Amino acid sequence: MTSPTSAASLLDVDFAPGRPPMLSAESIRGMGWDDYRAGVRAVVAQHGSVLVRGLGLRDADDVADVFRGLADSLMIEREAFASREVYSEGVYSSSTWPPTQPMCMHHELSYALDVPSLMLFACLGAPAIGGATGVADAATVLESLPAGLVERFEREGWLLTRSYNDEIGATVAEAFGTDDRAAVESYCRANAIEFAWQAGGGLRTWQRRAAVVRHPVTGRRCWFNQIAFLNEATMAPEVREYLVDVYGADGLPFNTRFGNGDPIDPDIVVMLTDIYEANTAREPWQAGDLLLVDNISTAHSREAFEGPREVLVAMADPTRTAV
Repeated sequence: MTSPTSAASLLDVDFAPGRPPMLSAESIRGMGWDDYRAGVRAVVAQHGSVLVRGLGLRDADDVADVFRGLADSLMIEREAFASREVYSEGVYSSSTWPPTQPMCMHHELSYALDVPSLMLFACLGAPAIGGATGVADAATVLESLPAGLVERFEREGWLLTRSYNDEIGATVAEAFGTDDRAAVESYCRANAIEFAWQAGGGLRTWQRRAAVVRHPVTGRRCWFNQIAFLNEATMAPEVREYLVDVYGADGLPFNTRFGNGDPIDPDIVVMLTDIYEANTAREPWQAGDLLLVDNISTAHSREAFEGPREVLVAMADPTRTAV
């Protein structure tokens, strides 16, 4: 059996400061699929991500074939924070998010118990300006954080609060795959989510999760959460003001707190985003690009952009994290 190190050595990967590892599809033409798959997965395991350029992906069917060939299994998303278009089972559009607003660094579904260990992205249409999917090493980010802050989050975890309605963010049906109350409640109980139904049919939830986890393969300690991304401090001020006016301060679609329920100072959120930015690698999308990301060891983001952008996404190879 080919070892990960030797599999990765079969590929001519380009390493350049400020960019994710990159691989030209031309350099792998003629390689057997098993060696190609093993090599690409090995690069991701060692370096956290790899961008493959020049595959010539033309449509969603091409993308789905590649995603399924590279992953062990694709996941059906649950607990989505924003709506997505479904292309086929396990293959989605990027989250619906205003193009003028960046999506801060985060680890996909880090607030769930079963999380994807692998993320796959494929670009069918690159925007005119911006829109890159950045990556950042979670262990490096962790090492850059103040020790006292890390210690508190390791002791308490972090708390995600959500308020579901039919007007903003993912609806109950989109997040849980059903709007049947009994089924939603069963899911919440099975996944350590506290819940309360609101007047008018809305739903509020609270879930406490670990902020630091060990990588299931390497054992490295990783800053693994969505504390900054889903905090109210990252909302555009006018958006937050509108939401608070309509839904109240406790009715925001999502917010994050310390694990004991204390609010997180906006200065902490700014510090987190600054540290992420200092450790971000990015490469502008080109149509046909494929990006694989180890979702435990590597956070990802999305820049603001102008012009049409079509990036397909799959969450793959689930692993369970500690509560």
